[in-house]
Amino acid sequence: MNKRVLIITYYWPPSGGSGVQRWLKFVKYLPQFEWEPFVFTPENPSFELKDESLTKDVPPEAEVIKLPIWEPYSAYARFSGWLTGKPVKSTDYISTGKKSVFQTIAGFIRGNFFIPDPKILWKRPAVKFLNDFIQHNHIRIIVTTGPPHSMHLIGLALKKKNPSLKWIADFRDPWSRWDLLDTLHLTAPARARHRQLEHRVLVAADCVLTVTPHYVNWFNELGARKTVLITNGYDEDDFSGLQYSKGNKFTVRHLGVVDELRDPRPFMLAARQACTENSELAAVLSIEFVGQVNSAFRSWVEADEQLSKITTFRSQVPHDRLLEVYKQTDVLLLVLANSSIAPGNIPGKLFEYLGSGRPVIGIGPADGDAAAIMSKAGAGMVVERDNLQGIKAGLLRLFFGWNNNTPTSRSGIEHYSRRSLTAELAALLNSL
Repeated sequence: MNKRVLIITYYWPPSGGSGVQRWLKFVKYLPQFEWEPFVFTPENPSFELKDESLTKDVPPEAEVIKLPIWEPYSAYARFSGWLTGKPVKSTDYISTGKKSVFQTIAGFIRGNFFIPDPKILWKRPAVKFLNDFIQHNHIRIIVTTGPPHSMHLIGLALKKKNPSLKWIADFRDPWSRWDLLDTLHLTAPARARHRQLEHRVLVAADCVLTVTPHYVNWFNELGARKTVLITNGYDEDDFSGLQYSKGNKFTVRHLGVVDELRDPRPFMLAARQACTENSELAAVLSIEFVGQVNSAFRSWVEADEQLSKITTFRSQVPHDRLLEVYKQTDVLLLVLANSSIAPGNIPGKLFEYLGSGRPVIGIGPADGDAAAIMSKAGAGMVVERDNLQGIKAGLLRLFFGWNNNTPTSRSGIEHYSRRSLTAELAALLNSL
């Protein structure tokens, strides 16, 4: 096996959450397509979600290279947590409404002093190390994946030093059009700097890789030389042996992060109204949020007399134990970003939802990319956030199906298996 590719990523096991899944699964299957993966990642990254179970997916053929990183933002989080007497979560920084003094200061510093993100301080030592590494190991293709988008600036610097190097810039989220930037109080010069750096990356990369059709169009509009779509997916290995088990409760679950950009309140309001009107549903409905939830939403639920009785919050579950969660779930809740990028928002969890075989109810753009995938697969529905009657009707329809033991089915989801998607990636690497 002499075809080598170097992947530069901030997120890698034992980091948990969705950010690590895409390239972990690509690396898992690349050796089956005669590609030898090298992974470059920080030795001491700052992350709140940890999942040791993901390390089992790192194949023996992959060489993981680590370099220390210093991150000022994590130091600020510790300081503000000490000052306020309670831990500060990353989901609490992402706020579209009233913010605390600490949120405002943190957002302004993050947005205007560390461009594109606080990981930028890792760029210089990473480039110095990798420039020698790729030459000594005869690496001809590199991949950078963001966010954090400072990973792309490492790729840009390496490309300048090695013009013959082939470079794929993978965007799991947009850059200058990323909704997160709208929460950071960016000044006009800071926004201009983001656009400038983004343009440099898009025109220098041999290929821009991204995850949704909307993003493909956006990067083409912004001047990318070549843009390719490879969506996220689900790993068939993770769902082998999954057999649904119906319980006494009608359980709706949301898996993953909840913040103010991904706000489930429209669904919760519709569920409360549905329970008021339907006593059968009220007697059995159980809503659970599994994963990191921002404090404002949790406080809002706990202050509501009805919702607090039917809603529970559960900390992150290791990925290798999610099978048990899916087995005992009747409906999965998908919350799309409430922002300008919502039509192109396809959360990685959607594909795992498809792999689980459970019906899905989503809130967000009914004509967006996620809705199109769900419709094609027969997986469920996406209802506009402001259509509470539609959300309520969708919930009741799923409840009646559960009550009547109506079977669920899927079609065409094999295309989204991680192995199939890695075959597409391998073809792209071969073309370079």
